[in-house]
Amino acid sequence: MRLEPTILYEDRHVLVVNKPAGWVTMGLPEGQETLLTWLKKMIKERDAKPGNVFLGIVSRLDTPVTGAVLLAKTSKAAARLAEQFRRRTVSKIYWAVVEGRWPKAEGTLQHWIKHDPRFRRVHITHAKDPDAEEAVLSYRLLETSHNCSLLELAPKTGRKHQIRIQLSSCGHPILGDRKYGAKTPFPAGIALHAKEITFLHPVEKTPKTVEAPIPSYWRSTALKSVAADRA
Repeated sequence: MRLEPTILYEDRHVLVVNKPAGWVTMGLPEGQETLLTWLKKMIKERDAKPGNVFLGIVSRLDTPVTGAVLLAKTSKAAARLAEQFRRRTVSKIYWAVVEGRWPKAEGTLQHWIKHDPRFRRVHITHAKDPDAEEAVLSYRLLETSHNCSLLELAPKTGRKHQIRIQLSSCGHPILGDRKYGAKTPFPAGIALHAKEITFLHPVEKTPKTVEAPIPSYWRSTALKSVAADRA
């Protein structure tokens, strides 16, 4: 049974929800449910709105990824938040459980990646590739064992699938991420969670940080595996 999204923060201007695995954020053909269409329907019924509900997705997550998704409830808020993303002033923190023992306590990963639309994935390439995009993230090792490691990640760029391909290219794919070489199964989606997002409130002009609790099954699978193997 697919879990429903939960509201983490809401006011008249913005909405932050915790997306479960399996939800497409937006962009499916008309009639197919997405996170966006579900939220619009929920708000319309909850608030008894007579007309259309405006919601603008300003941050997305891949279908198998869980965690915080930021939406705007007005067009003015959408424009202002989109500009923050363009300027890279929005910060996001992810947790990921990867296969194997991660070798270093902290550092930065820098790669050049390119899209392969035929297989709906990305590949590592080189800086001189005309289709290349730079992908940068910093990491911190939280826990490690022989079988898997828990990482905290802070992307500096917002490329499609960048966390997934960057970790996989280091020989440590995310648990459950078969598209990028993982052999270890995971209960739902993959072991990648958008744990925190910080942005400037589009109207109040004050920093706002919203945290998304990790799915409960992480504690009985991925995190348990790290702790048990380390003990």
